[in-house]
Amino acid sequence: MDGVEVKNEGKRSLPFKVFKMKNKINLACIIDDDPIFIFGTKKMLEYSGYCDTFLIFKNGKEAYDHLSAILREKETLPDVIFLDINMPIMNGWQFLEKITKIDIPAKLKIFVVSSSETPEDREKAKEFSAIKNYVVKPISVSGIKDIIRQIE
Repeated sequence: MDGVEVKNEGKRSLPFKVFKMKNKINLACIIDDDPIFIFGTKKMLEYSGYCDTFLIFKNGKEAYDHLSAILREKETLPDVIFLDINMPIMNGWQFLEKITKIDIPAKLKIFVVSSSETPEDREKAKEFSAIKNYVVKPISVSGIKDIIRQIE
């Protein structure tokens, strides 16, 4: 579902331990063209009890268009953004270049989640103050826990 908020309707048990922490994410944004990553990340966040409301985008352009509209309308921004680097139309770097030029009242918390392990990408990520961390795919339940700790 592109560019819409999605609420979790029914929950079924998964074969991993559910953990709770003090911070709940009200709205998470996933910007990635990989439907398997989107599905897995949503499920881990939902079943861990961290988040059940998402904005999902397949590329940086969809995300930028929607998030800049949210800013113009002074609506609520996502608490966290999971951003892939390699996507069609507008990649993660291009998205970051554009979104960081907007005057945003709250600090964005962006986690680059990419299959790229190149030192160049890790160094480039350090150029953006909005990036909290660079996480290499695949993301795990313990990876989600680490991300939540960094948001607190």
